[in-house]
Amino acid sequence: MTRLNYVHGFMLMLILFMPLGAGAEEVMRMTLEDALEIAEKNNYALKAAKARVDQAEARYLQSRKAYLPKVTISETFVATDDPAAVFSYKLRQGSIAASDFDPALLNDPDAASNFQTGIEVQQPLFNRDAMIGRAAASADRKSQEYMLDRTSDAISLEVKRAYYGLILAKKNLLAVNRSITAMKAHDNEARKAYQKGLITKSDKLSTAVRLSELAERKMIIQDEITAAEDGLRFLLGLSSNEVIEPVDGLNVAAVVIPDEEPELRVERADLKALEARLEAAGYQYEKARAQWLPRVNAFMQQNWNDDDFAGLVHHNWTLGVNLQWTVFDGYASIGKAREAKAGEREVRYAYEEAKEKGLYEIRKAYRMLRTAKARIRVAEQSLREAKVSLDFIGERYRSGLAMTFELLGREQAYTYAQLRLNKAKYDLIITKSELDYYIGG
Repeated sequence: MTRLNYVHGFMLMLILFMPLGAGAEEVMRMTLEDALEIAEKNNYALKAAKARVDQAEARYLQSRKAYLPKVTISETFVATDDPAAVFSYKLRQGSIAASDFDPALLNDPDAASNFQTGIEVQQPLFNRDAMIGRAAASADRKSQEYMLDRTSDAISLEVKRAYYGLILAKKNLLAVNRSITAMKAHDNEARKAYQKGLITKSDKLSTAVRLSELAERKMIIQDEITAAEDGLRFLLGLSSNEVIEPVDGLNVAAVVIPDEEPELRVERADLKALEARLEAAGYQYEKARAQWLPRVNAFMQQNWNDDDFAGLVHHNWTLGVNLQWTVFDGYASIGKAREAKAGEREVRYAYEEAKEKGLYEIRKAYRMLRTAKARIRVAEQSLREAKVSLDFIGERYRSGLAMTFELLGREQAYTYAQLRLNKAKYDLIITKSELDYYIGG
């Protein structure tokens, strides 16, 4: 075989054994700040909240009809032989002649056509319910703006949970992989010892059982990594081909625990949103009551009539003021007022509930934060002691002075201590983020 054939054969082997989909995935190294910025741009819940703000702004824009005029331009064509209509259209067109008063023609006229170009202006003068509705729309707009801020805070918290959850799962995978590597070495030593008759078959099999337990734990952690990546990609609006590699770690040095239980801030965005909703609900009640008041509107019409399109020769105008007062509408206004009053009570109760729930959540998060800090100290101490104990038993086991069950017990305790420490650090970071979220800003 020539040298060229060897090269071709080598290239063929590379192609055959290349992993399917290689190069299809893009690894994104990402800090927490990067993740939060991407979520601010791509998250669908945030986009929906921004759309709700735009809707509220549009409703506020519509409320200008309470004081701005309405202008309508129209073009109407009519053909008829109705006697009254024919005489009226001729009169409007300025084409009435003496012959048109002939009784025969008046009673049985020829068909006539009319093109009417009209401009109508309606100017509100006093519409109390519409003016109150504008104030309600303004309060609703403020509420949606505050809810956008709160949604942003909530998405940030979810991103932190997913981001640090991914870090936690990866650190747990490293800990389990280290245990698997060490346990494979112990299993190899157990097999040699069994072949020499130094240990029983039960002792030899116990290391294999522990390896199976670790392998199962590894599969669970790998599923946790996949779930955390999927959740984070969903929050960031990324495609499934992008692999996220978190840059930050479980750094707890920067986590500051308040000396005393923090207070709920009245500036918290969701509370401010409920305050604005309560204001809007009050306006809705006033608006419903204002429907019992009369409405006063001015109007002006300018019309051009001709038998040809679009003649603007003969015109007329009308100017007037309309007062409309509904004195009874079958209890519709009374029902709307009662409904609005009940809606106002509902929002007030929701506001009080949100405050009480906020206080409860702050107390709970503050306790969990202090507990997580204490758990870290305990887990660090346990990890140090478990490492010393494992190293000691490992040396005795290799020297034949320790039993297999002693080694397995120490290894299991060491692995468990690593996982406990990782979880305690994660809980401290996330609980601090939750506490900040519950306090508000």
